[in-house]
Amino acid sequence: MTGEDERLRRWRMVLGGGAADGTGRALTGGDAAVDGALAALYDGSGGDPDGRGRQDRSAGLGGSAPSVARWLGDIRAYFPSSVVRVLQRDAIDRLGLSTLLLEPETLEAVEADVHLVGTLLSLHKAMPETTRETARAVVRKVVDDLEKRLATRTRATLTGALDRGARTSRPRHRDIDWDRTIRANLGNYLPEYRTVVPERLIGHGRAARGVGKEVVLCVDQSGSMAASVVYASVFGAVLASTRSVATRLVVFDTAVVDLTDRIDDPVDVLFGTRLGGGTDINRALAYCQSRITRPADTVVVLISDLHEGGIRDEMLRRVAAMKAAGVQFVALLALSDEGAPAYDREHAAALAALGAPAFACTPDLFPEVMAAALEKRPIPVPEPA
Repeated sequence: MTGEDERLRRWRMVLGGGAADGTGRALTGGDAAVDGALAALYDGSGGDPDGRGRQDRSAGLGGSAPSVARWLGDIRAYFPSSVVRVLQRDAIDRLGLSTLLLEPETLEAVEADVHLVGTLLSLHKAMPETTRETARAVVRKVVDDLEKRLATRTRATLTGALDRGARTSRPRHRDIDWDRTIRANLGNYLPEYRTVVPERLIGHGRAARGVGKEVVLCVDQSGSMAASVVYASVFGAVLASTRSVATRLVVFDTAVVDLTDRIDDPVDVLFGTRLGGGTDINRALAYCQSRITRPADTVVVLISDLHEGGIRDEMLRRVAAMKAAGVQFVALLALSDEGAPAYDREHAAALAALGAPAFACTPDLFPEVMAAALEKRPIPVPEPA
């Protein structure tokens, strides 16, 4: 193939065919199959339901679950996972595939990711029993993958923060941390005696052996927060397994549900949510405030886009009261990798004026945010994009 032929082939793939593309190229083989899969999704009047390169412009994906399952399988063969996820999200949005995700054969063909989990959670009440177990398996796979990626670093970061917060320079003998004490006093090494003189003792206070800090995750479960709910469930389980932290997980829309008893299993948490509906942040914070027993040792993380449907002024007064009592309060406008979220800027500014930082947080940044909050250090707020 000449360079000119290759250039025309590429333009034909980009433009999608038809008289207006100006290339005069016909596609064959793998190119035709790829073009058919894309036409099924992006051609305004339909496309190739089977992903086999047939140009039946009146077909599209239609309402057939087997055709969609084939299409989902084909795009996984043609494109890398990152592109497959984009195509799946577009298919759900453009072609109304939400109802087709109720079919087990379709679910089994889908490339699972956080966005798909959000869709499944919004649909799971309507799922037939035959599909529910398949959906749960898909959610479990995504959650397990996220936990493998995030858990180790989160635990290490939080454990370090808790250890630093629990250290004391006047420990009792049984509380001395000898490794850190020796490292801190290496400058006092006496060669003639081959020993270190420990001028400064470092040890753990009693809190290190019991519950030292309390964390409350208060998560908005409105439809726009789906990805944040998924990540919050994973981090909730990680926090609950961390030494010296008592973790409470609360989700809300216009009602408030405490899922702390399920926190060890993020999948149980997710299937206990009800994505969609209104938002009453004030009511949720009232519940969280009523469960705080040691304000000076408590971190409250509100994960919400702050589109309040409840009583705004009362919500702000409640945050101010918690902060005045010693609670560390952080508002995350999103907990996801989705980029800049839509949020209520007026409410975010009002929280910031109270000394409660409000910003979007990626999953990779979340451990540092929690470590800073637990140590009562300035929160590492990312620069606006």
